[in-house]
Amino acid sequence: MSLNFEFSAEHEAVRDTIRRLCRDELGPLVSEAEETETFPASVFRRWGELGLLGVRYPESDGGSGLDKISDCIVREELSYMSQAFATSWSAHTHLGIWPIWKIGTAEQRRRFFVPALEGAKIAGFGLSEPDGGSNVRAMKTRAERATGGWKLNGSKLYITNATIADFLLVAARTDPELKPQSISLFIVELPNAGFEMHKLRKEGIRSSETALIHITDAFVPHDCLLGETVGTYPVILESLSENRVGVAANALGMARAAFDAARSFADTRIVAGKRVGDYQAIAHKLADMSARIEAAHWLVYYGAWRVDQGTLDAATAARVKLIASETAVAVSEQAIRIHGGAGIMREYPVGRIHRDALVYVIGEGTSEVQRNIIARDLGFKP
Repeated sequence: MSLNFEFSAEHEAVRDTIRRLCRDELGPLVSEAEETETFPASVFRRWGELGLLGVRYPESDGGSGLDKISDCIVREELSYMSQAFATSWSAHTHLGIWPIWKIGTAEQRRRFFVPALEGAKIAGFGLSEPDGGSNVRAMKTRAERATGGWKLNGSKLYITNATIADFLLVAARTDPELKPQSISLFIVELPNAGFEMHKLRKEGIRSSETALIHITDAFVPHDCLLGETVGTYPVILESLSENRVGVAANALGMARAAFDAARSFADTRIVAGKRVGDYQAIAHKLADMSARIEAAHWLVYYGAWRVDQGTLDAATAARVKLIASETAVAVSEQAIRIHGGAGIMREYPVGRIHRDALVYVIGEGTSEVQRNIIARDLGFKP
């Protein structure tokens, strides 16, 4: 089995479509969305019309029937424009609905998955908690049986799309004695009287709305239990592993955007009669940035290819995510340095890109978590 290091005509068509969409329709919305820290939820309908919410799902299930490479292209190009837009898209189209497609009943698919593909309903994924961070096994939110369903109690933190969502997948323990086998997913329609939302203000991905949720006796009918009370945990892990390759593509898009901005500045900014880029110190920075992006590019799409081949493992996903996210942070920092004082002015995008890039050395599993996964794959026990 060999990897063909070129994109197909279909892949290039996907990239062209997303670039036009970003240039003509989405790009003009970014500035106001960032300043107001409010996501223009109407774009979900447009994404649904174009089939962008179903990129990874079979045509037989209402999706676009494309591969993981196409999914990563969409993520990369959306992130090149705005990581906040890409984050809201990702939280919906993968984490928010993938488990429903994977293990949901026919009725759950009809009620939630299908309208989510159309952009008629917005989804999110409630996993992280205030005391747990990246440690899913430390989950404290619990689900107890009640007449006709379940009552949820606990809290969730950093939940993307929560304030604009029509439903969330919420992870909770159904049996405190079983760890982690008893972690299950519940489809919670919003608003729910037991959910108290607190919108968070963030330094990065500002226009992607995020919330802290306090959950008190929130009733969920039994037909909104996703899967069973035991055995859902591997589905959650599988979803996270594939999504780590996806967010690596997000990081790649941010790195490219920061590099292109820095290269343009270095080409047009004149100091002492020379382009800034003609000074060796700046030229070397640009050379290093270019090399790191090229390496991350092929690693990301190797990971996507592994997903399509059905051979992705947790350690490979961790390597892809670690390298791409750290590259985005390093490249965007150097882009600010190349801009000098202009780098911290909002008229230039590099400051925003750097703030956004920092999110992904934390989100979807910190860089330290990725290093632990890789180290265990090497036979060590950090």
